[in-house]
Amino acid sequence: MASSKARAFLPHLLHTRLLITTWRVVMLYAAIIICQVLNYAYNANIYGEIALAEVWMLFKGSIYFGNLSVVYSVGLFLLLSIIPVTDRIWHSRAYRYTLFACYILPVALVLLASNMGDIVYYHYTHKRCTAEEIFFVDNSNTLPLMAEFMWENWYLVLAYLALIGLIVWGYRLNFRTKYPTCATLSGKEPSRRRRYTSITLQHLLFVLLVLSYGIGSVRGGYTLLSRAPYMTHAMYYTTSPSKANLILSNPFCIVRTIRGHVDKRNYYDTETLARIYSPLHYPERYHSDRFGMLEGYNVVVFILESFSAEHSAYLMPDIHDNGGYTPHLDELMRNGMAFEKCFSNGATSRGAPPAIWSSIPSYDVIFMRMHESIAEGTSMPQLLADKGYTTAFFCGSEHNSMGFGSYAHIAGIDKLYSMEEYAEKYSMDDYDGKWGIWDEPFLNYMGEELSTFSEPFFASVFTITSHHPFNVPEEVEDELPKGTTLAHRPVAYTDRAIGRFMERFKDEEWFNRTLFVFIGDHVSSERILKRTNYTPGRFHVLGAMFTPDGSLNGEYPHVFSQVDVMPTVLGLLGNDTPYFAIGRDIFNEPERKPFTLIYTGFTYSGVCDDYVLEFDGEEVVGAYRYDDILQQHDIRTEVDAEATDSLIRAVLQQYSTHVNSMDYIP
Repeated sequence: MASSKARAFLPHLLHTRLLITTWRVVMLYAAIIICQVLNYAYNANIYGEIALAEVWMLFKGSIYFGNLSVVYSVGLFLLLSIIPVTDRIWHSRAYRYTLFACYILPVALVLLASNMGDIVYYHYTHKRCTAEEIFFVDNSNTLPLMAEFMWENWYLVLAYLALIGLIVWGYRLNFRTKYPTCATLSGKEPSRRRRYTSITLQHLLFVLLVLSYGIGSVRGGYTLLSRAPYMTHAMYYTTSPSKANLILSNPFCIVRTIRGHVDKRNYYDTETLARIYSPLHYPERYHSDRFGMLEGYNVVVFILESFSAEHSAYLMPDIHDNGGYTPHLDELMRNGMAFEKCFSNGATSRGAPPAIWSSIPSYDVIFMRMHESIAEGTSMPQLLADKGYTTAFFCGSEHNSMGFGSYAHIAGIDKLYSMEEYAEKYSMDDYDGKWGIWDEPFLNYMGEELSTFSEPFFASVFTITSHHPFNVPEEVEDELPKGTTLAHRPVAYTDRAIGRFMERFKDEEWFNRTLFVFIGDHVSSERILKRTNYTPGRFHVLGAMFTPDGSLNGEYPHVFSQVDVMPTVLGLLGNDTPYFAIGRDIFNEPERKPFTLIYTGFTYSGVCDDYVLEFDGEEVVGAYRYDDILQQHDIRTEVDAEATDSLIRAVLQQYSTHVNSMDYIP
């Protein structure tokens, strides 16, 4: 009896608006996968062989990016589908034709056309079509070229038309909707009230599911850590840039790069530009006694969440009468090398890994979100991996949080350790409830893993506890200074975690052969000093290097920034391979002026040892001393503003030229 009722209910269920709409969306995912299979078949020699073990991750990536392509393409169709119109309106010719047009036109002209077009486009450019190409479609030869490509690849045109035909056929299947009611199971006609209640609840479920699908797709997930994905997120599903391009899908690529384009700058001719500034570094020209002094050492880079310089009593003793909030890092700075004027090259976490690992800052657009970041380069982890280093990235957050894991692969980092690996080895008992694993247990976990690595190794860790909502484990709250801002206690917690990490692993064989680098990703949102709200103070972070054997010590009084980490570390290790870097080796490149360029969101700030030059992209706005936080006294006539202006322009031109050409190899 029950089975007969279920059989009676099933046909009604398959005719609901929810199931019909779901079917029409699923067809688009199938079409995207077919396009990617055709793309691989057409460009197999470029993508390379796909191992069976890679297939599942590549498929997951295809679905992930397909979500956004589908939502961007048929978003209007989905919105019209969930409008609570009556069956009479729903089945009317006008509404049916409107729905069909809002579905098939963007699918045919945007989703399928862009993905099929990318098959041929990738063959010539080795990149997906992005918003950059849209800016140049008005060229006079665009239409003739498109016609020629279509003629040469007529079989792809036929495949395109066949896909449209199949989608149209699938769209028209089971069009008429029937809302299942309790009568379907009972065999009795329900009252009007019960029928309307049933229909209303079903439609409410339909609306919630569609909205949830759309919001989740755009945000990249449903957790607190979810962020709208960029093209670089494809590297999470593969370590190969070419295969990352394979699983990307348009129109996602176009939409996500509309605001991700870096305009080319043309201030100088090529000869003048090279004379003023070059991002190409040639270590064979170095002769400093610091070059190669740490050859063969391991490298561990701590990227410290929200570690402002003002947290440190060592860096700012005048504002701390309580020892500050970083006593363990202060001790390491006393016995290592402290950077008094250390600056982040941006104001967000996502700008830090490219700046620190690859010496590539983020100016108008965060580099990690640009398609141009998916390219071969000479990042520090990659150069060290080429010399036999084991490379790893640790972050207590979930896999690929903030896109860090994706960029780690781009930069040449092989092994990724996240919250999932920690939970698999231990448990989720140390989960902070918001971001990931508390810093102290996660740093202990990192140390244990490092002890299993073959030497030499490069490892980087991104700490997370000193982030909003600024919580620490309840059992240690009373052991830490509360401070005067919400950030002080969690900063003190992370500092203590670092101190305990150093103490616990100091007797490991690898420890004394390791260069430790500590640098903040950006200043904290919770600040003490007024100047921390103004340039350059709002980019002034804690920075230090430490070697347990005492070979590196002293204070560096000049400007140092995130982009200087890579060149300086490579020089200390004795790297002899030429590389691309926006920063400078502070020990081996005396011809390069202590300087860093920061994009503030409004202007470009050229930070020198004792003043800041503000440049708006066209002309100098002014030059100001550090302590002139309100920038009231222009000192252009007192400093070499012309030379700094030239340097800013040269850096911007070199940066934009290399990024646009995806050229990061000397």
